[in-house]
Amino acid sequence: MFQSYRIASWMVVLGLAVIVSGCSSQAPQEKQKATTPAEKSAQEKPAPPGVPAGLTELSADDRAAAEKQRVCPVSGEVLGAMGKPYKVSIKGQTVFLCCPACEKELLENPDKYLAKMQAGKPE
Repeated sequence: MFQSYRIASWMVVLGLAVIVSGCSSQAPQEKQKATTPAEKSAQEKPAPPGVPAGLTELSADDRAAAEKQRVCPVSGEVLGAMGKPYKVSIKGQTVFLCCPACEKELLENPDKYLAKMQAGKPE
């Protein structure tokens, strides 16, 4: 009987750890291989001070767009802090997300998150 309580306790602890860990545990971001010379050189350089490391993995144009957007409209996480931002196109607009797990919410409520991006107030 004591053993079943112990197992149940560990299950609760593991469940809480998954919930607390955020987007990165919901859908691990796959390492995307650099395809252009600009992307390859960006991956080889260390991040400048104050720039999240994940942004250095983007092409120059994508990096500028992600820096301008600054945060994931779904989670509110700083782009690049959780790795390479995830790029999607919704209603003709390019949107960068902190991770692939946020794409489902964006696709379910595109107007909500596009309005937040235009207002500059992500969640």
